Amino acid sequence: MAPDRTDTSEGLVRAISARGLVASIVNATVGAGIFVLPAAVALRLGAAAPLAFLLCAGAMALVVACFAIAGSRVARSGGPYAYVERGLGPLAGFLAGVLLWLSDLLAGSGIAAALASSVAVLVPAVGRGPGRIAFVVGLVGLLALANVRGVRTGVRVVEAATAVKLLPLLALVAVGVLAVRPGHLAWPGMPSAGPLGEAVLLLVFAFVGVELALTPSGEVEDPARTVPRAAFIALGLTALLYGALQLVAQGVLGPDLARAPEAPLAEVAARLLGEPGRAFLVAGASVSMFGYLTGSLLGSPRTLFALGRDGFLPSAFGRVHPRFRTPWVAIVAHAAAVAVGASSGSFERLVVMSNVAVLTVYLLCAAAAWRLVREDVREAAAPLRLPGETVIPLLAEGVVLGILVQATAPELAVTGAVAGLAAAVYQLRRR
Repeated sequence: MAPDRTDTSEGLVRAISARGLVASIVNATVGAGIFVLPAAVALRLGAAAPLAFLLCAGAMALVVACFAIAGSRVARSGGPYAYVERGLGPLAGFLAGVLLWLSDLLAGSGIAAALASSVAVLVPAVGRGPGRIAFVVGLVGLLALANVRGVRTGVRVVEAATAVKLLPLLALVAVGVLAVRPGHLAWPGMPSAGPLGEAVLLLVFAFVGVELALTPSGEVEDPARTVPRAAFIALGLTALLYGALQLVAQGVLGPDLARAPEAPLAEVAARLLGEPGRAFLVAGASVSMFGYLTGSLLGSPRTLFALGRDGFLPSAFGRVHPRFRTPWVAIVAHAAAVAVGASSGSFERLVVMSNVAVLTVYLLCAAAAWRLVREDVREAAAPLRLPGETVIPLLAEGVVLGILVQATAPELAVTGAVAGLAAAVYQLRRR
């Protein structure tokens, strides 16, 4: 029997297939970070940089397992917010929802700002003032319109953007593997814990995204099967791509990789193909940033929708368009916030704090997954059963805490202040 395509409790259409969800997760994960971070990791670890990718992928595998466990048991929109709210209660859910939306907003605004700066290389007027504002507002407005008109339209845009953004990266791997010099991949020795921990924390930004793509969970076909399968497939594809890119970059540039912090993959392309190769990768980076924004406008508004649906925000945020069956108020509100953030901030300033916020959400999701298993919560079909499913969330919490200790005091303080403010708002709403 085919899965029901309409969730009557929310009025949304279940139109996101496994392929669409895989594309959404890969699109949300492969953003601007991978075009920059290989040099930053190589600066700390040298040829041992792939070890940091391996450790970060392992940590994210535990987190994804928690998402898969929870997503197979909770079928409502909101993704991690819905999982935490169902598993740990409304206060924890509200905190997770606020931090999730904040991290998505900061990352989306930062990448929109970076995209404007990239386009400004060709069109200088976009780099500042009214030209920058017009570009950001126009871009975000068009993506918002596509998502308001229907989740199928939004998913098709994401699928197309994902395919296009992967082409230059896959081409770089295919060409670069033939030019790798084995001597550049020789480890000088096992890296110490300090630099290794810093590198893993940096790489979190390159791996996060699954939480954003899962927020439209109320619009996923057969979520008990689709969410786990799509999450693991997407993580595997992303980890393979990242590992291949780091090995090619290190194998081609060697010690010079750490000296190309602005655009290391473009430097690899220039070494292989000359200036046309550099231009090709710069264009690819711009397409990748655009692709991330398509996913942000698809996923992030669903957090606002869920908060409005559950009474934490004004009920208008929980409205569904009578014709298109999309959370149109939440989409417009999120798009406006992204446009304001991107018009007024820079990539570095906007995204550096998003990692700590999203890692805090991961902690809450791991705790929620453990509770959902213990209570055998089932909102959809038979849930995913994994060996050691009560131990996996505990391991995930330990790993995430180990990464968080690498953060600086100001980053932790900002997240703590937001969490405190959210708790105060929650108490006021209850009165």
